[in-house]
Amino acid sequence: MNLTKQVDSSHYEFQSYMDKGRWTSVWHQLDEVIKLKPDKVLEIGPGPGLFKKLAGQFNVKVETLDLDPELNPDHVGSALALPFDDATYDVVCAFQMLEHLPYSDALLAFKDMVRVSRRHVVISLPDSERVNRVQVQIPKIAAFDRLIPKRGSKPEEHRFDGEHYWEINKLDYLLEKVTKDLSSICRLVKTYRVKENPYHRFFIFDK
Repeated sequence: MNLTKQVDSSHYEFQSYMDKGRWTSVWHQLDEVIKLKPDKVLEIGPGPGLFKKLAGQFNVKVETLDLDPELNPDHVGSALALPFDDATYDVVCAFQMLEHLPYSDALLAFKDMVRVSRRHVVISLPDSERVNRVQVQIPKIAAFDRLIPKRGSKPEEHRFDGEHYWEINKLDYLLEKVTKDLSSICRLVKTYRVKENPYHRFFIFDK
């Protein structure tokens, strides 16, 4: 598949792109990667480059790759043919990126991410299942914070919107299927949704 960019660099302007939910997701990006104590990280699809800038403040060296040279990545190239040797990076990550490829190509891209990683792969993907966040706090006794699926919510057919070819928990892309397919390529350590932004689901893999 010949990849072409889907959005211009103006897509990443602050007021339209960086809402509070996305900031929370960036915190999880940093938390998951930094605690792995990597020496060298590759991020595929860096967007505005925020992850790299913030990770650098915590002495984590991040290199970026993107198809679009206007985003000033360290490497210009395709996620389907990463121009790196096997086991080049301690951690390879891609946040809200793989859904921009047809599903079969997304799995090929993930497989190549695993190839160039020495230890870990960290990704996030859109999860379309509708949920309510329920929080209950009783001081000094207990705290409850859960995402509860909305009653009557059913998977819908996904239609390409110019950016996303698929999303988790759309018809044909239920969580169980996506998890099984990814886990067949690399060992899954954990997956979870960001409570403040449940549209973003994280997956942490270990080689």
